[in-house]
Amino acid sequence: MGRGRRNKPKKNFAEKRREKLQNKGQDKRSQGRYNDIIRENKDFETYYKAQKVIPEGQWDSFITTMRENLPAAFRITGSQTEAKTLLKIIKGDFFEEILNMKLDGDNEVADDAEKMRPQSLPFYPEGLAWQLKLTRKDIRRSEAYFRLHNFLIAETSSGSISRQEVVSMIPPLVLDVKPWHKVLDMCAAPGSKTAQLIEMIHADEAVSHPKGFVVANDVDNNRCYMLVHQAKRLNSPNILITNQDSSIMPNFKVTNPDGTLGVLKFDRILADVPCSGDGTMRKNPDIWCKWSPANGNNLHGIQYRIVKRGLEMLAVGGKLVYSTCSLNPVENEAVLHRILAETGDSVQLVDGRDLVPGLKCNPGVSTWLLGSKDVQFYKSWEEVPENWHTQIRPKMFPPNPEDAEKYHLERCMRILPHHQDTGGFFVALLEKVKPLPWESESSVVQPRSFNKIKEKNGESSLEKDSEEKEVVKKQEENQVETEKNDNNKRNLEEQNKAAGPDRKRKRIIGYREDPFVFFKDDKEDVWASIKKFYDISDELDPRCLYVRCHEGKKKNIYFTSPEIRDIILLNEHQVKMINTGVKTFVRCDNRNMKCAFRMAQEGMQSVISYISDNRKVKVTRDDLIMLLQNNNPQKPPEIEKLSEKTQERLKSVDAGSCVLMYEEDDSPDSLKLHLVGWRGTMSLRAYVPVCDTIHYLRLLGADCSQFEVNKFEQNRIANKNNENDDSSVKADVDENEADDNDLATGELDSGVVDEQVEEVA
Repeated sequence: MGRGRRNKPKKNFAEKRREKLQNKGQDKRSQGRYNDIIRENKDFETYYKAQKVIPEGQWDSFITTMRENLPAAFRITGSQTEAKTLLKIIKGDFFEEILNMKLDGDNEVADDAEKMRPQSLPFYPEGLAWQLKLTRKDIRRSEAYFRLHNFLIAETSSGSISRQEVVSMIPPLVLDVKPWHKVLDMCAAPGSKTAQLIEMIHADEAVSHPKGFVVANDVDNNRCYMLVHQAKRLNSPNILITNQDSSIMPNFKVTNPDGTLGVLKFDRILADVPCSGDGTMRKNPDIWCKWSPANGNNLHGIQYRIVKRGLEMLAVGGKLVYSTCSLNPVENEAVLHRILAETGDSVQLVDGRDLVPGLKCNPGVSTWLLGSKDVQFYKSWEEVPENWHTQIRPKMFPPNPEDAEKYHLERCMRILPHHQDTGGFFVALLEKVKPLPWESESSVVQPRSFNKIKEKNGESSLEKDSEEKEVVKKQEENQVETEKNDNNKRNLEEQNKAAGPDRKRKRIIGYREDPFVFFKDDKEDVWASIKKFYDISDELDPRCLYVRCHEGKKKNIYFTSPEIRDIILLNEHQVKMINTGVKTFVRCDNRNMKCAFRMAQEGMQSVISYISDNRKVKVTRDDLIMLLQNNNPQKPPEIEKLSEKTQERLKSVDAGSCVLMYEEDDSPDSLKLHLVGWRGTMSLRAYVPVCDTIHYLRLLGADCSQFEVNKFEQNRIANKNNENDDSSVKADVDENEADDNDLATGELDSGVVDEQVEEVA
């Protein structure tokens, strides 16, 4: 995939955030210019009126909505019991206050009260996704909105809330992922849809270790770390993050159940491809200034190559969702028409509306026009002037009228902004019913049998006879020769372009990741003490544990699923892998401890079923609240201050890391909490981060105000004390601008789509 603006080295997510906080004044001025953008573009209106993708009589409603700011939206994540409890809290503590409020400074309920009413998204399961009109002005003048704003920020940090645009939630729902599915997210960053896919893998809470997994890929190395950030909030051992060009993504080798070696075929694939992003104009108004028909034309090729590669990696019977945040038929129906024409009857479009009941959308279109950069329209290739032949290609045109019906493009879903006050989006569901025409037996790598697999230094050592080796070698060469040549050529061009003045240094250093060093077996040096101390069951395979260094002390030990481990060991030299698994044990050297490792809250849920009851302590609600409210590592609560029941249970627990268990009652739907604790000689503490502490206190209905700062109240007092000091008031407003903007956009990175378009173009 081509890249632009590579003269300067790119900053990672943390560096960008740090720079933003250090330059608040400059950001404020930039934000002012951003808000002053005139939301008009005559070429945009001319183009889409000619395409007729907006139904007759709806244009005024469409264009008016496009010029408005995008409402905020979020969804509740986590376990079923925690999610339901959190939903009750949101409805009771926040929404009721909003519905009954009067805005400060107003003598009557706001005229647009109905617009500001929180709306449950009808197509999202269990009523766990919500949308509400929320601007920075509302946040600053309404304490009810300010409290909700602070709540959403805190719960997002703990991973219990995902602030995500409404239309972004649709593709994973249409993909219909089950816990046993092998899933590929081809263009995953920044990761909001990936998070949904992971949640679906873990949807059945009765299955503590699902067989399914998600491979989340992105071409941009820096953006891969946004995926890492999202994945860590969900604490799943069933995700692998890779850094590859998805249009030429290599095959993954896997070990089949019978011990043979085969090629991984995915059950579900999400291809949310790079696009011009004109459906995001409400969130990214600068697209109004940059929009041109050429944007979509230039991206058609890469979009087609990504979906084609996705279908090649898809298992027969599997499904692929193709989606964009663009309204342009050239990026949507034209791409699908092209791939359907090439794949014949091996791939078909499926109507996915039943999977999102209540969603308003239009069907896909079967006719469209090709527009040049100067907004001239052409109905056929023969009409296109030669000077536009590099921008407009023959396969971008719609099907012949007599053939249009067989492609069923009407089964696509077009979500328009005025339908339900969202951004614009396009979603199509493809099913692979049989091998693709070019997937002949000679071009597919057949499963490879071998006599023995030896685990040595974390890698598979395969012993095969010479004749079998020769056959395997020939088959693999046929499969990967073309792909390898294209890959090498593209990588070389990209390296040369990206290197710039630092070419020599980049070629030497590159973006090298730490290794994945898996435990070999029960004889691993640190594993014996961990297993003995926590009395871990033999059912936990220590080979699923790994560290990120070959030498020195093992500081952090991570856990991943057996399926992900197999992929890493067989493909780590062919695929660039960024991250996987969850932190499970952390070195905690203490001369008085029997085990040098404590449990980590992130990975505790993955291994709790293997840990003996000897390291688990049942605590009462009041005890847990006291532990959380006094979670000071320097002065933890004394055991003698806990209830007699808890004190009695602690007598049989040796000092060190343990699991604190709280159950509301014995009913299946009751709230159940599992926290990492630390049992000292005379004290007990909850070993969880502050963001989780706040989350658990909320679920328990306890006071967590000591961990929150009511900036609204501070600002009100400051404004009252400094009525004549305009600069002081302005400083208070500026201080909250960054967080307010985060909620208004509803995404981690509001500039992601536009940045992606510029890089690809």
